[in-house]
Amino acid sequence: MDDDSEQKHQQEDWLNSRKNRLPSFTEVLSRRTRPPVDLFMFYLFLQREGAEDILDFWLDVQQHENLCRAYFKDVRKSGRTIKEDWPQYWDYARRRGSIYGTVVGLGPSAGMRSAASTGDVLNDQEKQALAADEKRSGGRSTSPRPRTPGIDKERVATASPTEPDPPRSTTPFSFSRRTPTLFNLRRASRAPTIIPRSAAITRMDLVASAERIYLRYLSPAGTVGSPENHEIYLPPALRIHSFPLSSTQEPMSQSELNVLAHIPDMFHAQKEYCFRAMEQDAFPRFLRAKAFGNLTPLSALVRLVLGLLILWIGLATAFSLIFLDVKPKSNRFFLFLPFTFAILFLISHQYELDPVLVFLGQSESTPFRTLTIREPYVKRLLLGRAIWVATLVTICVTALTLIFWAVPGHRL
Repeated sequence: MDDDSEQKHQQEDWLNSRKNRLPSFTEVLSRRTRPPVDLFMFYLFLQREGAEDILDFWLDVQQHENLCRAYFKDVRKSGRTIKEDWPQYWDYARRRGSIYGTVVGLGPSAGMRSAASTGDVLNDQEKQALAADEKRSGGRSTSPRPRTPGIDKERVATASPTEPDPPRSTTPFSFSRRTPTLFNLRRASRAPTIIPRSAAITRMDLVASAERIYLRYLSPAGTVGSPENHEIYLPPALRIHSFPLSSTQEPMSQSELNVLAHIPDMFHAQKEYCFRAMEQDAFPRFLRAKAFGNLTPLSALVRLVLGLLILWIGLATAFSLIFLDVKPKSNRFFLFLPFTFAILFLISHQYELDPVLVFLGQSESTPFRTLTIREPYVKRLLLGRAIWVATLVTICVTALTLIFWAVPGHRL
């Protein structure tokens, strides 16, 4: 009972802390946030930028790692140890550390000691990778460079050193073959790689999961066997040029068995790189767009066009009333109608925030489609900005209306 009450108390403390801050990227990925700053909205945000493959890759690798954890747990439930069932992986994890250290029975300290012992080497690899990227981009840093863990030297050795790299982007969020679009005409969201658990998970299931990830995200475009290739950017030190195993053939030789031991941790360094890239580049822009605004780019553009058009109609009507000297002069007060819509649309475009939608508790998910704002702190932020925008609209409309009312009429 004490553990339950302590856990409940910690959860209450976490919920209270969330009331006065924006969510972290980890909270969004773990689906602990609510609209409009949840994982679904972040995916739509990346989709508009043509960069949703990075999040797809992260989710697929997360599912792959969950599958590996399930395999290790099944082995332990069967009464066998990982050392007995998979000695090659046990030796690999013991020497180099593993993200599954606790699950396989090594304990967290063993994995951390192994990772710490190679820390200097990993940092050097990281610096070389980022320096090479900057050199190719002409010495200019085109985006924040996230910190990346180094890749296992044995995995790098499986790549072909003489094979030239295909042309690639210089950052995770700039693509040579795919460009952002205002219109949401892209492919539908794809579920992460999932293998149904109708039977016990085998090592070949792990190989099949890893092979799908490689063919989908890491193999060069046009590779045979990867019709749905969506290659993501990785620095040279983290690229995997070939997949050394086949999901249709059991590893037989000792070298293949050694390579098989790398499968559970195969994409973890790449996953961490994508996490840091999203956290430092895309996620801050996502928060600015959804925590301080509630419009999509296309919707804001439509408001700009409508605002300019209605403003032109309002000004044309105002000057007509003046130069035709229409009586009574109080008729000019009706100019506040076109001025209100025009200024509202123009300021909404400028701030990417529609105060009317905010007052109704709505935020756009896709152009002209809304969902309810449910994140408390974001709701307060948007409400405060909506009050400011509404006040600004009121001041501008009042000033324009009074100016055109006060101008003396003069019939031409």
